[in-house]
Amino acid sequence: MPRLFSRATLFAALASTACSAPPPRPPTLPPSLPPSVAPSASHSTPCASLTALALPGVTVSSATLDGSGVVTSSLGRTPVPPFCRVQAIARPTADSEIHIELWLPAEASWNGKLAGTGNSGFKGDLSYGAMAKALASGFATGGHDTGHTGEDLRFGFGHPEKVVDYGYRAVHLMTTTLKAVARAHYGRAESHAYFTSCSAGGQQALSEVQRYPDDYDGVVAGAPSNNRVAQTFGLLWSWLALHDAKGAPLVTPAQLHKVTEATLEACDAIDGLADGLIDDPRRCTFDPAALACAKGVSSPDCLGAQQVEAIRKVHAGLKSPRTGEPIFAGYPKGGEALQADGVPGWLRYLLGPKEPARVGILRYFVFRDPSWDYHSVDWDRDYATARREASALDATETNLAPFASRGGKLILQSGWADAVIPPEDTIAYYDAVTTAMGGADKTRAFARLFMTPGSPHCGLGGTGPDNIDALAAIDQWVTTGNAPERVIAVTNPTDPSDPPRAPRSRPLCPYPQVARYRGAGSIDDAASFVCQAPERGASAVISGTQK
Repeated sequence: MPRLFSRATLFAALASTACSAPPPRPPTLPPSLPPSVAPSASHSTPCASLTALALPGVTVSSATLDGSGVVTSSLGRTPVPPFCRVQAIARPTADSEIHIELWLPAEASWNGKLAGTGNSGFKGDLSYGAMAKALASGFATGGHDTGHTGEDLRFGFGHPEKVVDYGYRAVHLMTTTLKAVARAHYGRAESHAYFTSCSAGGQQALSEVQRYPDDYDGVVAGAPSNNRVAQTFGLLWSWLALHDAKGAPLVTPAQLHKVTEATLEACDAIDGLADGLIDDPRRCTFDPAALACAKGVSSPDCLGAQQVEAIRKVHAGLKSPRTGEPIFAGYPKGGEALQADGVPGWLRYLLGPKEPARVGILRYFVFRDPSWDYHSVDWDRDYATARREASALDATETNLAPFASRGGKLILQSGWADAVIPPEDTIAYYDAVTTAMGGADKTRAFARLFMTPGSPHCGLGGTGPDNIDALAAIDQWVTTGNAPERVIAVTNPTDPSDPPRAPRSRPLCPYPQVARYRGAGSIDDAASFVCQAPERGASAVISGTQK
């Protein structure tokens, strides 16, 4: 069973006045299906002839048959049917160069559906693992490089159109190209189109829903970085809290491990079951002061006063110094040192980097000054500037009526131990959508959120079961009309990106429902759990950031 959101599969992861701002109006783009490639039941285009297609702003540079029967990626070797491998370049502006790749299975293997894939972080590469999984399941699939190579944020310095390409234009053009080429190749239109991805790909997923609601019938957005500008300031806030004025870390990895251990011990059973998972960190009242050193001086086994305060700041999140309103949610208790892709939680983005993660967004995209000093940040003024200058990176529109009205379905997912995109940020977005769409019942008819206990960012390790078949889940909802009342997640000890974990399954329930033990049966078996409303007061949001 493929993982929902891991590095291997990855299908491949505000201030109230600013957060209500809709995404920027997209520029006019080529139609998804130019008349020259309109499908015809009596005509299909052979693979090699696809290079002759006339697509506005897009050049099909290569189309070759691949009969090797296997694709090698971060997933390992994935058996696949013979397919037509299409490579194309989109140039919507004079400064754009978006590389697109499409894999079209032979007619006999095609299930009649399309599957778009997303990207990770600011990487300019394709998610071959996700594409291979989709192809193996019979989908015609596509990916793109976001319009640049590598992960150096200087790609956008002096190149505003490349920032737009990264923010939302590249994924849309990949989608329209996939539709046009597939329809020409098969001589018929697809029955359904889906998009599944995590993190930056989760942002792309929500951008498609908000900016181009006609692109996909079903979308899965895992741990979405759709609140990208606020996240950039949240990362800056957390890094400054955890480092001294010279940039030296205030807390050691060993001390973070102590904090995570003590948090789990204190809060594991808040849901009535001691299973090694914190069901909802918002209910956890553990204070790092419980680990304070007797004399207030730091040691490997306890925390000094400065360290206690630093960890509290990261848990609390960033608030406006002027109004006290939340700008970005705090990171969850219990995720400080939880292994994610082999790296302890906060070490990757909050504690380990020599300077704040993603500070290049502010230097190169916002202030356009490579020497901009983050120590001089004005939280209110600079955040407002960034929201304006880097709006292409955000996908925070909450009125999803255009998508819902055409029958679109949306699944959101977040791990309760995510140390990259705080789960409360995703919850706040879903709550804001619920308000904008007229209430819980109307929202649940087309959009559902699933929270995963013990899961870090995009399911990259952790302690809880977090593998689900995202593509199958959204396909089932779209094709049958039956909304998912529970989704079974499992551990996957054979996934090369995972540390060894004992076999365990657990139902993921549509938020705000939670999984509760029936009182009999193995706690490692999903059949022993039922989805139910949370205990009174358990779903109270402590700090929302998307309104």
